[in-house]
Amino acid sequence: MSNSRRNFFQSAAAMAAGLGGAAALAAQGRGQQPPGPPKPASEVQVPKMKFGSVEIGRLICGCNEFYGFSHFNSTLDTVMQEYYTPDRVCDVLHQCNRFGINGFNFYSGGRGIPDYEAFLAEGGNMHLIVQGNIGDQTEFIKKHKPHAIYYQGDQTDRAYHIGQMDPVKEWCKKMRDTGSMVGVGSHNPEVIALVEEQNWDVDFFACCVYNRTRTNDEWAKVLGEERAEGEGYVRGDPPKMYKVIQATRKPCFAFKILAAGRVTNVEQAFRTAYQSIKPTDGVFIGLWPRVKDQVRENAERVHRLLTS
Repeated sequence: MSNSRRNFFQSAAAMAAGLGGAAALAAQGRGQQPPGPPKPASEVQVPKMKFGSVEIGRLICGCNEFYGFSHFNSTLDTVMQEYYTPDRVCDVLHQCNRFGINGFNFYSGGRGIPDYEAFLAEGGNMHLIVQGNIGDQTEFIKKHKPHAIYYQGDQTDRAYHIGQMDPVKEWCKKMRDTGSMVGVGSHNPEVIALVEEQNWDVDFFACCVYNRTRTNDEWAKVLGEERAEGEGYVRGDPPKMYKVIQATRKPCFAFKILAAGRVTNVEQAFRTAYQSIKPTDGVFIGLWPRVKDQVRENAERVHRLLTS
């Protein structure tokens, strides 16, 4: 990130603060009450929910597109990696802030940490919901004190398939000592139901609505010999995960509601998601504004669905 870019954001923030302070002093001098907090950059704001000690938008910025995890094919992976320079990552995060999206499903691998620190240096702010158990995150957690951290879904599902969930449970206990909220991610509704049934000491769940981590034997039961190469997204999966989300007492974050770009009726997928989760739940959504302003489009859609 260039110094000029950082200076621009810092100057803009300082100017806004200065104008706000001047207005307050002027109002006091006239014997009036000072004005309230400044209005958001956009009148359209994603409705918020209580998550622990903070209020976060019920639409949370995902991270897959930022670093080329398209879950579609290697060509799209490469296109995403080439498009998302550090500056563009910061620009999208700032655009999220304008529409009340103040939660970030954070990935600390690769450029994740320097990109986020550049965003902070430009005056940005996000409540982090961190994908945990990806390398050593000790120093990052100490420095940035993320609001929440969870055991990443692919890793959880591997542990479940081999019958070794105890290490997952122990990791959650260890993360409790960091002061962050602690959760478990999974693509399999049976895993979420199991953790809930066993009453683990966790605060929330990250729930993929498509069970893309089935074993080969499980895929054979679902699709027989007709399974195509690559990741599988079965239309009958979302209702199963949504049923578990509704049943759990804990907050949940649904993700991959668009089947990693495979869903054609986007409006209906969003409507189904928000009608199928609890008022205390949110949605992680990846953003790919190469063709259109998906931040604005999705924020306006969620605002409309939740306020109409």
